[in-house]
Parts: sequence; C-alpha cells; structure tokens
Amino acid sequence: MRFARIAKHQKNGQSPAMRTPQPSTSQDKPLINPVKGILWMLFMTLCFVMVNVLVKYVGTGLPVLQSAFLRFALGLVFLIPALGAVRQVRFTPRIWKLTFGRAMFHSVAMTCWFFAMTRIPMGEVTSLNFMNPIYITIGAVLLFGEKIALPRISALIVAFFGGLVILRPGFREIDPGHLAMVLSAMAFAGSYLIANRLVKELPASVVVFLMSVTVPIVIAPFALLHWETPTLHELLLLFLTAAFATLGHYSMTRAFACAPQSVVQPVVFVQLIWSVTFGYLLFGEAIDPFVMLGGAMIIGAISFITWRETRKKPA
Repeated sequence: MRFARIAKHQKNGQSPAMRTPQPSTSQDKPLINPVKGILWMLFMTLCFVMVNVLVKYVGTGLPVLQSAFLRFALGLVFLIPALGAVRQVRFTPRIWKLTFGRAMFHSVAMTCWFFAMTRIPMGEVTSLNFMNPIYITIGAVLLFGEKIALPRISALIVAFFGGLVILRPGFREIDPGHLAMVLSAMAFAGSYLIANRLVKELPASVVVFLMSVTVPIVIAPFALLHWETPTLHELLLLFLTAAFATLGHYSMTRAFACAPQSVVQPVVFVQLIWSVTFGYLLFGEAIDPFVMLGGAMIIGAISFITWRETRKKPA
C-alpha cells in the first residue's frame, strides 16, 4: 500500500518501500545523518507491516474489491493538503489518459494484494512484493529502451532465483494467493512506470492525489456488485490501514532526506522480519526459512542495483 505516493523514482528500480522523492539540488540537501535515516527507515518498515496486519484482520469479512475500495476512499482525508497544488494544474487529455491508465494497473495490483493477504502468510506476501522493483527494471528496458549493464542483469537473475526459493514450484502446492501476489507486483510495476511519465509533467503530490482519487473510481462499480454493509470495526481497521500507509510514506521521505538510499535501503529487509514475527504471534503462521532466504536474495539484489545507481549520480 505502499503504492501511491512514491512513484517519482521508480525508474531506478526501487521497491514500494523505497519510492520517495529525494532532494534534487545541493542547496536542498540536508546534512547526512545515517543513524537518523536508518531509524526513520526502521519506523517505515513497522508502519507498512501494520498495514499488512490490519488487512489480515479484515480478512474475508468483506469482499476483496470492497476492501480495496474502502481502503482508498477512507484515505482521501489525507489528501487535503495537496488540494492547493492540484488547483494550480492544467489538466490535458494526455494527463487524464495516463492517470486512468495508471489507476487501472493500481486497481488490479491492490485487489490482488488484498486477495493474497487472505490466502498466504504475511511473510510470503512481503517477500514476493519485494520483486516489484525487478519488474519495474524489466519494464523500463522493454518499454522505454533503458540501457542495462551486465552487473545489473546479474542482480536481476539473483532476485529471480530468490522468488523461486520463496515459491518453490514443484516442491509444494502453489496457492492462488501466490499467483495473485506475483500479478500484484507486476501490476504495481506498470502503475509506477506510468507514474514516471506523470511526474515529468506534474508535481509529485498531484500525481499521488490523482492516483488516490481515480483508483476508487475504477474499483467502485465492481465493489458495488457484491456490496456488504461493513461494520464499524471493519471501517476503523481500513481507516487505520490508510493512516499507517501515509505515515510509512512520510517516514520513507525522512529516511531518504537523512541518508543515501544505498545506506538505508537494506533496512527494508527488516520488514520481512516484522512480517514473519507478527504472522507467527498474531495469526499462528509458520516461520519458513525459505521465505527468509528468498527475501534476503531479492533485497540484496535490489540494494546492489540501488548502490550502483547512487554511484552513477553526480555528487
């Protein structure tokens, strides 16, 4: 859920937990404080795992599409600060086309993610979601002709095998939730690739605003087909989901402002540890060492890619 908001730097192959605008000029850069950046990143991992926990608690109490719709609809209150920037934008047909194209990708991604949360352990959801920046990198190469060097290809191969370690096809039954999570990560990649185009024409806050408004519009007709009256408890859980997602994105922004991505990005692996721990303590989910190993391989590959991208940027 970590979805919206952060699309600005997807072109560098960053994960949903790593897509936050960074200062672009030397005058804007604060003093580097790695310890503070790592602490903000640790807090971010906890916020995003709380999103998973809350969605897990909602579970199958509501239809998946309705849960995804309510998560965005209840989170609209957090967009109020962006209204001023939205009013200053001149919306062209191209912007609307890209915006609703992104909304379709993001709607599929969110729906599949909610479904996966009801089917497979939190640790597996988190680990498979780490593949998102890998799909973004592949999409950038195939769709936009982005150059890719051999070291980066090697990192992608490592991440791919990390995904296989998690899924272990042929050694265990693949649940529909696993397939849904793979599709979710791919759809998120499509969403963020489109967002990369939008942020070249619009402020990042407006891109986030448009995505957050159009996704519930796309999902609403399907959610209404099987609408069930939610309880106050379910509404509260979904509102808290939006709140923790917003807080997590803010924490990412602070982390990247305090220290380089190559320093704070490996901390994202802690999110998998949180997921496995909470899954075990709250939902009785087994701790799978293969999930931990596969997640470590994926995060290691992503961290290597980020480190290379950071080195190539001018000081």
